[in-house]
This record gives sequence, C-alpha cells and structure tokens, in this order.
Amino acid sequence: MPSSSSHIISPRRDSSSSLNRSLERGIEILRAFGPGAALLTNGDLVERTGLPKATVSRLATTLVEAGFLEHDATRRAYRLGIPVLGVAQAMRSGSTLLQAAAPMMRDTAQRLRINVGIAGADGEDMVYLESVRYSSRASLRTVVSGQRVPMELTSLGRAWLAMQSPADFMSMIGRFRARKRAGWAALEQEIADAVRAVHQCGYCVATWQPEVIALATPLAIPGHKLTVLNFSLRTVDSLESVVDSLAPSLLRLRDEIVAATMHIEG
Repeated sequence: MPSSSSHIISPRRDSSSSLNRSLERGIEILRAFGPGAALLTNGDLVERTGLPKATVSRLATTLVEAGFLEHDATRRAYRLGIPVLGVAQAMRSGSTLLQAAAPMMRDTAQRLRINVGIAGADGEDMVYLESVRYSSRASLRTVVSGQRVPMELTSLGRAWLAMQSPADFMSMIGRFRARKRAGWAALEQEIADAVRAVHQCGYCVATWQPEVIALATPLAIPGHKLTVLNFSLRTVDSLESVVDSLAPSLLRLRDEIVAATMHIEG
C-alpha cells in the first residue's frame, strides 16, 4: 500500500554539480506526496525526505513559485499544484507503450473477466500506468493510474525485481529488510521463488490479498524503461487452476504489446 508517513524516501546518488543535487532534492519533495498525503507541512516533508529543514523550506518555496506546489497559508502546509497533473497527462498521452497496450488490455480484461494492469517502478513501490478492471467478483480496491503498491509484496514488483542486476537486486532487498516488516524471512523466500519463476516460466504469481490471485510478467521493450504486465482477479478457485488458465494469455498479451509498441515506433 502507499508509503506510510514515517517512510523516508531513499536519497539518489550524489550528482556532480550543485544544480543537479538541487533538482534531485526538489523532485524528492514532489515524491513525498501521495494517497493519504495530499497536504504536507514542512515537518512532514522533512520526515518523508530526510532533507534538512532549511533545504525543504527553500525548495518548497521555489516549487510554489513555479506552480508545482500550492501553499495553504491557513493550514501552513503544501499540496501539489495543477502543472503536476499536466505533466502526468502528457506522459500518459505521449506513451507509445500505452497507446499500443490500452486497446488490447481492454479487450483481454473484458473477454477473460479479469483485471489487467501495467506498472513501473518508483523507489520501493510499483506505480500503475494503466489499469483495466473487469473481474467478475467485486474487489475491495479500486486501482487507477498513478496508484502505488508495495514492490516486495506484489507480483508486479517481484517480476520487476527478477530483471535487475544481482547488485541492484541485493540493494533493493536490503532496503526492504530495513523496514523490519513482520515475517520478513518468509517474504524474502517468496521473492526468491518469484524471481526463479520469472526466469524459468516468464511470469510469477502472488496472493498478498485475501482471495486475490495476481500473475505478472516483465515488459522489456527496447528504448523503454522496464515495466510489468499483470493479470489479477478475486476468486475462490484454486491457485493452480487460475494459473493454468491465465498464464498462456498473459504471456501472449505480453508479446503482442511488445510487438505493437515497436510497430508504432517504426
């Protein structure tokens, strides 16, 4: 689920110039906002980014002047500004991946009566780029573009982890371990099993929510950052029967999306 208010965003690598470091830190301010964190004070931003109070204050003021944050003087807090939505919409409308994938995702979701999504990584979360929901059984969650889910718990995140270099994979495992989540030993084994499944079968499976089964496969497209395609549904059917039924369609849709994206790009 979305990061808690006590989560400190992991700092990026130091850049070679002060200008780049300022830009990175400004981006961390924007990253601090999310579901359940629509209005943040200076103190909240300090806690979430790990940046000094003076730095947060300076960067927040700059972002307000640029329009990317709005300052609520009554509450002494900040919210995201209108240009953020414009940038997000430009990203979605300009994505050849989503242009290629969206029609096929809708057709597949409706035909199989399942949920189909594409997500990419941001820090320790996966962020949905697109989600089409047709599961025949009602779900407790409504998933929309921009929604974050935990990388280590989900089929999306585990499929993404499977494609990382050994060094980057171990770095992410260290970050998850530092959260001191209950039952970490079992969770780490689940991640290892999922990574092995992706390399052997092309997909992995997760059941981190009651009666919800999700399958995911990496979408590796030349010239694009790695994303992940997933199927999910709420069901009381056995895991084995669901996987046997959906895995071939998942891998077929993956290949069709890759081919269609490359065709659009010429």
